[in-house]
Amino acid sequence: MTLNQLRAFVLAQQLGSFTAAAEQLRMAQPSVSELVRRLEEELGTELFTRGGRRLVLSGPGKELLPYAEQALSAVEHGSRAVRSLGSLGGGTATFGMLRNADYYLLADLVRQFHARYPAVQVRLVGQNSAETAAAVACGELEAGLVVLPVDDEELTVTPLVRDEVRYVSLDSDRTRRPVTIEQLANASLILYDAHFGWKDPTRRQLAERAQLAGLTLRPLIELEHVESALKLVAHGIGDTVASRAVVESRNFPPRLSSAPFAEPLYDTIALVRRRGRPLTPATRELARLAQDMLREAHPEAVR
Repeated sequence: MTLNQLRAFVLAQQLGSFTAAAEQLRMAQPSVSELVRRLEEELGTELFTRGGRRLVLSGPGKELLPYAEQALSAVEHGSRAVRSLGSLGGGTATFGMLRNADYYLLADLVRQFHARYPAVQVRLVGQNSAETAAAVACGELEAGLVVLPVDDEELTVTPLVRDEVRYVSLDSDRTRRPVTIEQLANASLILYDAHFGWKDPTRRQLAERAQLAGLTLRPLIELEHVESALKLVAHGIGDTVASRAVVESRNFPPRLSSAPFAEPLYDTIALVRRRGRPLTPATRELARLAQDMLREAHPEAVR
């Protein structure tokens, strides 16, 4: 089965004759008839009821038609997508980034994208994942990277990689063993992303675990940035949680130590886009580049 056979079949059905289909395809009429005959031969059935002035689909032909149309449409869209990459001479890419994107080696994303497509305007918005998901769902952003879970009613979600969440403390005795949810609930917690609070995906996971254990997490201090939380932890004021990417970064305070949770906890990073809405060529290419960089830097991909 070839694309030319499917094109001949679909056009013959749309136009009602092999002659009209041949004119559309700029081919001789016998050639179009032969394409359809070979398709019928391969499938072992007739696709048209012949004999009248206009071609009429047989039962098997009616079954094949939507699949043939879908295949031809997919090929056309694929061709357009490939051609568009070579013609990114303008436009704007709008993309939501993780609040802590620098820890995932995505800071170089704009430089690499601009080097390839210097005429494309770039709008990167770094914010909490809950806000990114909402902005994509309502159309303010075309796509973005988020930490799961997020509200995804209007979104297509593609999980990419995961990163372990760890307990962080100045007191090494508290990090000698994996930390239980009971220990977390009894700790003096310093938590970041104060604006979004328990809507933050990492906090949502922790709150759900506490709820299942009949506990409540009450932070001693809430502020916006993980760097600020780590500085307070380094002064012995309390403990916090942070992803492995943060813990293993050069900015992590040297006196602090970390431990996994007794039941391992992970941030899953995913690409979100609005369901049923195709991305513009510029944003599609920016999203592809972001995914490639993320997967290359963090090989623990979600399968």
